[in-house]
Amino acid sequence: MRSYLDISYSAMGHPSQKLDIHLPDEGQSFPVFVYFHGGGFERGDKGNQKALCNHLTEHGIAVVSANYRMYPDAKYPDFIEDGAEAVAWVKNHFSEYARLQDLFVGGSSAGGHLSMILCFDRRRLGKHGISPLEIAGFLHDAGQPTCHFRMLKERGIDPKRILVDDRAPLYYVGQDEEYPVMKFIVSDQDMKNRYEETLLMISVLENFGHGEPKVSLQVMHGKHCAYVRALDENGESVFGKICAEFIEKNKKST
Repeated sequence: MRSYLDISYSAMGHPSQKLDIHLPDEGQSFPVFVYFHGGGFERGDKGNQKALCNHLTEHGIAVVSANYRMYPDAKYPDFIEDGAEAVAWVKNHFSEYARLQDLFVGGSSAGGHLSMILCFDRRRLGKHGISPLEIAGFLHDAGQPTCHFRMLKERGIDPKRILVDDRAPLYYVGQDEEYPVMKFIVSDQDMKNRYEETLLMISVLENFGHGEPKVSLQVMHGKHCAYVRALDENGESVFGKICAEFIEKNKKST
């Protein structure tokens, strides 16, 4: 794996607006997976994804792991804007490191919420002249489809409330006639209400005519995101295998 670390993706120059690029050892043309870490928009780091990066690069997929501004230094929508800017940077600048074949976007937990917003609220990527339909596929892992609990806390609202307002990915479903291919992942023993909220998101998408095979769901057994850093009996990344399968299935370039 060839890595390029702490690359600034924003002219603002905030220390959290940086990303890491991980390339396979051989080749100069790859599908690229932009990944946003979890941590409730309060913690987490782009460098804590070694198992995922190792697995994907070993299977010919480049990974861009991006940080973003977080609480308490940031507030909504700073981290959303950072996510969109990171994706735009990759689309515009990845060629300085290798040729970009197909661009995929995903994230886990808070990162999954971020990937959903970029997928469904077309204004976010649109600010950078990018349509969500230009993304080959989105992988939403254990994200909150309703207004994120940390955003509720910021507004002085009980974080256990379930709100669907313009800060919620679910709010935007049905505004567009077409969406990219996407996969949702959630655990059967996930955070309180996360499993049910994910099923609601899937149901609403289906109600607007966006179901299988373009929209898929994988339910894992265990706690919230326990599989993200887990290794299987062969020592391979459980989450990495899921991501690699999704990318291989949906990449358009050869």
